[in-house]
Amino acid sequence: YLYAGAGLGESTNDLAWDGHALIYENGSLLAESQRFQIDEQIIMADIDLERLEQERMRLTSFTDSVANYAPQLQQMRHVAFELDVPQGAVRLQRHVGRFPYVPSDPARLNERCAEVYNIQVQGLVKRLQATGIQRVVIGISGGLDSTQALIVAARAMDYLKLPRTNILAYTMPGFATSTLTRGNAHSLMDVVGAAAQEIDIRPSSLQMLRDLGHPYANEEEQYDITFENVQAGERTSHLFRLANYHNALVLGTGDLSELALGWATYGVGDQMSHYNVNASVPKTLIQYLIRWAANTNQLGPEAHDTLISILNTEISPELVPHKEGESSQPAQSTEAKIGPYELQDFNLYYISRFGFKPSKVAFLSHHTWRDRTRGNWPELLPVENRNEYDLATIKKWLDV
Repeated sequence: YLYAGAGLGESTNDLAWDGHALIYENGSLLAESQRFQIDEQIIMADIDLERLEQERMRLTSFTDSVANYAPQLQQMRHVAFELDVPQGAVRLQRHVGRFPYVPSDPARLNERCAEVYNIQVQGLVKRLQATGIQRVVIGISGGLDSTQALIVAARAMDYLKLPRTNILAYTMPGFATSTLTRGNAHSLMDVVGAAAQEIDIRPSSLQMLRDLGHPYANEEEQYDITFENVQAGERTSHLFRLANYHNALVLGTGDLSELALGWATYGVGDQMSHYNVNASVPKTLIQYLIRWAANTNQLGPEAHDTLISILNTEISPELVPHKEGESSQPAQSTEAKIGPYELQDFNLYYISRFGFKPSKVAFLSHHTWRDRTRGNWPELLPVENRNEYDLATIKKWLDV
């Protein structure tokens, strides 16, 4: 929508003209002139025509409006003109947010986090009410996703006026579990007030590897996909049998980003559950939800340090151990395999929400991420975590 009002001096009758000019795109103000200025003004903005086309294909309201206003449109005067398109590279002028799922404005971020928590809590509450089940079983790894799911479970129990001990929380260390994540898992379960237990899955995993004839059963360091998936499968198998035994629901923890990238153990991993509260929540938003919960004492001040420690821990499946033995830090890095989640969530948003081609997503991503000193950052993000990426890196991870 482009609007240019008559300027000063265009009339001497009883009306005054302010020379107001506006550029809107899909209800968002892109540029605006100052009113009642003596000097001439010009405003300019980038308009994403493809985005408008995608929106109009998805939303029936635009087609309905065209039909309703067809007679008025026929009466409008059409002005034809020619415009030479610049041949060289033209950089975008508009601001593109780095985190499309996370508002950079502090007030909106606070509102968004509270709203997302309420949506997740109400979804779980409704599922428990519909099934008549009052307990949930959840695996706690000391990582981001299970932390978020546990917070949601705690608030759901509070809403239903049920004791938090109805959350049957299990941490299940395997061959590669670090002392850091194991400690954080226990601290988190304790501060929430869940019924916390630990099950060592190494004996049962080793038995399965022995049954398979896997070299690791004979003390050979073969850390292949079978070695990893045996551990993931053991954890999920335990959770479902525990749910059977205690008449509970298995609460899923896997997030939207993992689903979109296929970063999951098919059939036996984090994505398998009776009800998953994180299925529609991308990883970057989960990080901000946990940081918001820590800073606003959603679990009380005693949980703050544990939540911050979880946020600062390397994102890892923790399925392959350090070669030199046990370490306080995870040996694997998820983002080293599939790319930075902040880039992948940017890609996910523009591909799934608007259907943009990879070339356009790369263009937008480079415009947004090429210089960490430009643009706005969410207030909660520490300065040392504010990254930048060149085009080669962006294209590399877009291919995942």
